[in-house]
Amino acid sequence: MRRLLIIGCGDVGLRLIPLVCLRYRVYALTRDAGQCAALRALGVTPIIGDLDQPQSLSAIAGIAHDVVHLAPPPSQGVTDARTAHLIAALGKRRGKRGKRTNKNSRISLPQHFVYISTSGVYGDCGGDVVPETRPAHPQTARAQRRVDAERRLRAWGARSGVPVSILRVPGIYAADRLPLARIERGTPALVDADDSYVNHVHADDLARLVIAALNHASPGRAYNAVDDLPQKMGDYFDLVADRHGLERPPRVARSEAQRLIPENVLSFMSESRRLTNKRIKQELRFRLRYPSVHEGIAAPGKSNA
Repeated sequence: MRRLLIIGCGDVGLRLIPLVCLRYRVYALTRDAGQCAALRALGVTPIIGDLDQPQSLSAIAGIAHDVVHLAPPPSQGVTDARTAHLIAALGKRRGKRGKRTNKNSRISLPQHFVYISTSGVYGDCGGDVVPETRPAHPQTARAQRRVDAERRLRAWGARSGVPVSILRVPGIYAADRLPLARIERGTPALVDADDSYVNHVHADDLARLVIAALNHASPGRAYNAVDDLPQKMGDYFDLVADRHGLERPPRVARSEAQRLIPENVLSFMSESRRLTNKRIKQELRFRLRYPSVHEGIAAPGKSNA
């Protein structure tokens, strides 16, 4: 049986596990020992390690045929040391490629590697339609860290021969990943003339996209992991409010928003782009279960906002 290593087993990783457990023996890197029992209950072998502490990562060298990197970069700076530590750990060769003397033998290097990045690497595009060929132009530190990770992984893949593919992910949503608390607080949205286009993907579709990338992605290739319907951010909030019987957020001009909305929230409202998803359909042979938020927001759920 092939072996899959999941780096960063949060919500999307937990959605991925039941989809792959029949095909793979699944391992998950976690820095939280308290998560181990829950992972074992799902049939996953937990490995304790911390991407911020490279000396703790020796156990992952050569353990898996395929690797899915879901962990976020550090919260500060413009580089991603965590991804650098991961690359170094996976690159510590043990044994000869392809040689399997027993069931515990190790693989020299991963045979597929999927990285979950962000659509924020494109920066503000003024509402333009954005294919994957558009050059990265990160305008926030968090997006710069993602670009750094992408470049490190592509360079590693080119020199090592490991097929690395990248999913550029926008706003992830699900029944329990909706901005209900924000709406209940009455946080304003922008008037239509000042509003930005945003893109979404349902968390279940993203977990399925990871599998599609493992099966069909080309080495070094980036894919916009998005649904079919970019929309204005305020329209998204209105839809969520309507589906959950809440009052729609008030609308304000951007000049007023700078006074009323926290800076970290306002930064997400300052970038506008409409991502295309032709590559995931044509190259990854992917069919969206939730083509838009209209299908995906179907039932009330708790908020994590």
